[in-house]
Amino acid sequence: MENLTMLTPLKQPVVFELVGFYVPPGSGPLFFCVTLIAYLLTLLANGVVAGVILIDKSLHRPMFIMICHLVVCDLLGATAMLPRLMVHFLTGHKRIPYVVAIIQALCVHTYGAGIQTILAVMAYDRYVAVCEPLRYATIMTPARLHTCCSLAWLAAVLSIGVLFAFHADVQLCGNIIQHVYISNRGILDLACLSMTWTLSTSVFLIIALSYFRILNAGVKHNRTGINSKALRTCATHLVVYVVYEVATLVIIVSLRFPSLSPNVKKFCSILFIVVPPAVNPVIYGLVSKELRASIINASPST
Repeated sequence: MENLTMLTPLKQPVVFELVGFYVPPGSGPLFFCVTLIAYLLTLLANGVVAGVILIDKSLHRPMFIMICHLVVCDLLGATAMLPRLMVHFLTGHKRIPYVVAIIQALCVHTYGAGIQTILAVMAYDRYVAVCEPLRYATIMTPARLHTCCSLAWLAAVLSIGVLFAFHADVQLCGNIIQHVYISNRGILDLACLSMTWTLSTSVFLIIALSYFRILNAGVKHNRTGINSKALRTCATHLVVYVVYEVATLVIIVSLRFPSLSPNVKKFCSILFIVVPPAVNPVIYGLVSKELRASIINASPST
């Protein structure tokens, strides 16, 4: 196995070495600037969306509150990976202490699980908005909204906690990780363990069932033109979900091509952390007229 550097178990304190990208001599500052710009734009876009929703009381509704939770999740993923990547580009430093590595891995995986569970809750919210418009206010009460969001985070944290519990007491037989960031799989590769993921399938089934019911209700009750605003937000939600799934699918597809260079594979592996946090606020800002109007009204020029 390529991650193994010796056959004897390591003893604490363990310091991992992230191989990261191959950076041509003299190109580090350029890559650092590109990553910094991407991170700052992500912070700005998500910060504007969250700030406007928090300030504008007319946006204190379930859909926008869930968007705020999605913003927090996106910022968690971007912050867990991009600053460390910038340090790698600027200094070439590859060593990372065990505790810091575990924290980064927890944050990255919590982001991956959280964005899916939050999108599942949003799918339920869109189902109620389209299929039960007259009862929407009584069903999606503030208490139920906060309960759903809390359950989404709890499910994400618990699922990641269970995954990381597998390597709580294992002995590592190497400290070199052939990746750009620390992940649970990267650490478990050193322990020669493997695991399967069921969260993505569960979320897919929830979202698919919700939209099947939405389409069924639309056909059965001929609701074309009714709840058009809710239907537009359904399209937005689906686009956000598809963007995340495509970004993760790129990782799987890239592994099927051994001829790809390590840098290309590593770049593909970070797309699911870089792309969704950057484009999600743009998608919601462009599609939601209310959010877009609030952003424009809150701009200094007005």
